[in-house]
Amino acid sequence: MSALDNLGNLQTFVQVADTRSFVETGRMLGISASAAGKTVSRLEQALGVRLFHRSTRSVTLTAEGERFLVRCRRILDERDAARDELVQQTEAPTGVLRVSLPLVGDISLPLLTEFMAAYPGIRLELDFDDRLVDVIEEGFDAVLRVSEPTDSRLSARQLGVFPRYLVASPDYLARRGTPRVPEDLLHHDCLHYRFPSSGKLEPWPLPQTPGAAPLALPVSMVSNTIEARLAFALAGRGIAYIPEHSVREALADGRLQRVMAERIHACGTFYLLWPSGRHVLPKLRVFIDFISARLTGVSC
Repeated sequence: MSALDNLGNLQTFVQVADTRSFVETGRMLGISASAAGKTVSRLEQALGVRLFHRSTRSVTLTAEGERFLVRCRRILDERDAARDELVQQTEAPTGVLRVSLPLVGDISLPLLTEFMAAYPGIRLELDFDDRLVDVIEEGFDAVLRVSEPTDSRLSARQLGVFPRYLVASPDYLARRGTPRVPEDLLHHDCLHYRFPSSGKLEPWPLPQTPGAAPLALPVSMVSNTIEARLAFALAGRGIAYIPEHSVREALADGRLQRVMAERIHACGTFYLLWPSGRHVLPKLRVFIDFISARLTGVSC
């Protein structure tokens, strides 16, 4: 076996580099100064370069030794991290988990209460906000979003998809008529969503003639939350474009009706994001696996 294949040899080299002393290295590692020197000599022979300048008064790194030290530290750090991960996996995950979620909680809150029951050692800190948070700068462990990730600093997992509907109350449709084609919406009250990150209105997925300009829909109300648009739609104030999971109960009990159901087919996608890195702590790993298992496979 080459001297380079022995992690103990690399550890000895790093210790000599840190202490600048074979005697001190031997004392710290429980070996003789001569053994420490021979270990470094074997490494030098295997590499074909000198790692230290040696004199009776000092031990200093050569340029090659400086470069080799950087690599050795990385190798030993990876060894320590692997050991720590395996040790932690045998213990129940604990600690504070900071999660950013969309303002609407009707789909995430039931999952989070299940997670809390399954992992009582983890304390959840939940931040509901539709703005584009800076996951790393703001110290979040994970983020659940419905927009495609663009930050290269983040790892991402695509989860399930969900349908989105145009909806209105029976009272509103009785008063104003039921739209049959997209052009009918030009004569209706439309309840819109504004993206906090861009300030733009969310487009509605209306079929249109190729080459034709998008319809300039009326803007009767604008909000940055699903709850507000849902409340206005339930009160008969207009037509809203809302995820199915937010209107499921209202559709089931007849408080809302779908509009142009045969013409509109639109889906959103859930993404789970977390800071990229070599090591994922157990508290984050179990959260990723838990949420993924419950949202992945949802179809539209």
